[in-house]
Amino acid sequence: MLCTLSSSDRDLCSTTRESANEFCYANSRGIIFLIFFIIEAGMTDWITRWKEGKIGWHKNQPNSKLIEFIDCLELGENTRVFVPLCGKSVDMLYFLEKSFKVLGVELSELAVEQFFVENKLDFTMKKSDKFMVFSAKNIDIYCGDYFDLNAQILSQVSAVYDRGALIALPADLRVKYTQHLEVILPSNCRLLLLTLNYPQVQIDGPPFAVNQAEVEVLFKGFECQQLQCFDDIQNEPKFQEAGVEFLEKAAYYLCKDPYKG
Repeated sequence: MLCTLSSSDRDLCSTTRESANEFCYANSRGIIFLIFFIIEAGMTDWITRWKEGKIGWHKNQPNSKLIEFIDCLELGENTRVFVPLCGKSVDMLYFLEKSFKVLGVELSELAVEQFFVENKLDFTMKKSDKFMVFSAKNIDIYCGDYFDLNAQILSQVSAVYDRGALIALPADLRVKYTQHLEVILPSNCRLLLLTLNYPQVQIDGPPFAVNQAEVEVLFKGFECQQLQCFDDIQNEPKFQEAGVEFLEKAAYYLCKDPYKG
């Protein structure tokens, strides 16, 4: 038996479809606007933290886990390492001292300038598309928005070192960050990732909590191996004072797999 509709019913269905389409279009625009609002708010907060000197994550010594696990990156002489959201990290100096090249990206121009000035590195500056590029021997830091990087800029990169980029971002931006990273990195690029995990409800980030399950989902286009995970709450007074139950520090080796994703 065929189902037939009256002309009034057909008009109602047509109106409903048009309303639904308009709603979906408006809703999708709203979601896109929300994403860009979150990104803009995060960028503003990041720059403000640098201006106000609220950079408790910055350390004056190379990270011990970088030293411990650097060999997993299989770096050869003059290999180029990408350091996202690099700030003025002295880990970049560690790479340079090992005869590796560094390509960093950092939103805060103040942070980039401080890196070169504090380490007494003569540098040049040049405009390149949406970035101001600060350069010295074997190092280029792109000052601008990470999401404006493209595959051509990173075409000579063989490895990535992420000590604090992923955990500096809230959950929605972590997804966008890793998706963009997968797009711009060459195949077989290796990555050393350092994360923190703790009960997020007990203290606000950043740094944000990222557990192994989330890492595996975020980096689904990569081979993933957890190298180490241990509770280090006894060495983190800020978290102790907040009553945080545990603070796991983890290290991961990842490799962009051309056959995954």
